[in-house]
Amino acid sequence: MQASARLIYGALVADAASLGLHWIYDPARLAEIAERGDVVFLEPDAANYEGCKGSFVHELKRAGALSGYGEYCALMLRHLAGREGRFSRVGYQTLFRRYFGPGGAYVGYVDRPTRLTIQKLLPFEDPASYPQPSGVKDDQLPALAALPAVVACAHCQGRDRDALLDEIEHVVRVTSDDAAAVQAARVAGVVLFELLAHTSLEGALQCGIEQASGALAGRLLAAISEPVFDAVAAAERFGAACHVEQGLPVIFHILANRPSYPEAVRANILAGGDSCGRSIMLGAAMGVIDVVPMSWAAKLQVIEECSGWIAALGLGDALE
Repeated sequence: MQASARLIYGALVADAASLGLHWIYDPARLAEIAERGDVVFLEPDAANYEGCKGSFVHELKRAGALSGYGEYCALMLRHLAGREGRFSRVGYQTLFRRYFGPGGAYVGYVDRPTRLTIQKLLPFEDPASYPQPSGVKDDQLPALAALPAVVACAHCQGRDRDALLDEIEHVVRVTSDDAAAVQAARVAGVVLFELLAHTSLEGALQCGIEQASGALAGRLLAAISEPVFDAVAAAERFGAACHVEQGLPVIFHILANRPSYPEAVRANILAGGDSCGRSIMLGAAMGVIDVVPMSWAAKLQVIEECSGWIAALGLGDALE
């Protein structure tokens, strides 16, 4: 299978694997759950959230489903598959409004950037009138969730990095019109692009850091310099919540320590907080540098649809 396909599968599988314990902010509770068995692909269960800091919002989901982040990832894949891998701002806004808006197919928790973006798009009857940016000021991890398919298509079509970065900004500002969100997306996009170009992991992380400035650059450097691999400690140091300046350093810390794909996903879950938000970039990168377990991919509820879109884009055949 081509690396571009592995990148997308890696993101989607990691998100679904993390859903059952998403938004538990209590590492001790997560450790207790881990003692009872594996932490991946658990059924969402309110009992796991009782008596600890956390938010149980996935009562309508079952094991193997995508979180809202994974839905962003899959929706962009669907959009690009229908347009020969070329992003159309109006086309994507139209699909986004139809899917996440009133009467749409999406069922589940609706986060702030999604809700407010839909509110901005709804008054317009003519899609050609949709504003750009249509996003809101929000620096949370949904800004990174649509990137895997965008990066994969750019790489396979031979586009250069500057063209990709320009496209990433347009994609992000559909939902997150925020400088910090755009900067973080540029970092994440460059890391994934460089990995597809066979740059070493260390080199790809460094290329990503070069896209950052100020506090984010310092936090990313600190994250890859930690002498011990400890995702829980990294989340405690940098933050386990949804903001990009918290999630991205935790992702970098895990990647820099070169775990296997399963080890990376489990470490991310046990770090707590917005594990699904972090899982998209983390899973995408790990899908390129390691192997997504077939037994995990088989649990992904949308595997057939996504495999079809990946094949339509020429990124690879069915999951091998």
